[in-house]
Amino acid sequence: MINQINKIIFKYLDSQNFVVIGDTDSIIHFVNSESDEYGTISYFKTNGSCYIYYKLIEEISTFFSMEESDSKKVIGSWVENTLQIRVTNTTLAFEAGNSALRIPYKLGSQTPCMV
Repeated sequence: MINQINKIIFKYLDSQNFVVIGDTDSIIHFVNSESDEYGTISYFKTNGSCYIYYKLIEEISTFFSMEESDSKKVIGSWVENTLQIRVTNTTLAFEAGNSALRIPYKLGSQTPCMV
């Protein structure tokens, strides 16, 4: 069940106007623009893992006065709601260069597929 604060955070995340890109059959990235090299959120279909760039977690935690662990859970719930899939775990990605957030087609290996 989604409580009131989650609804507010969902609206906040919706207002970010993320571009959703599926670069392979197994990964979906939420990016700020199609030209981004790294996602802000990456969802792995194979195991349900959701990697979230730490600055987004800090932003939600600070703005809504929440613990970072709660922010991760709410962002994971937002991903579930947005993609209509199940997120099994959320992991903080410490740097933008984290390989879990890297969009492979930026290396010339694939073309993007808008989801």
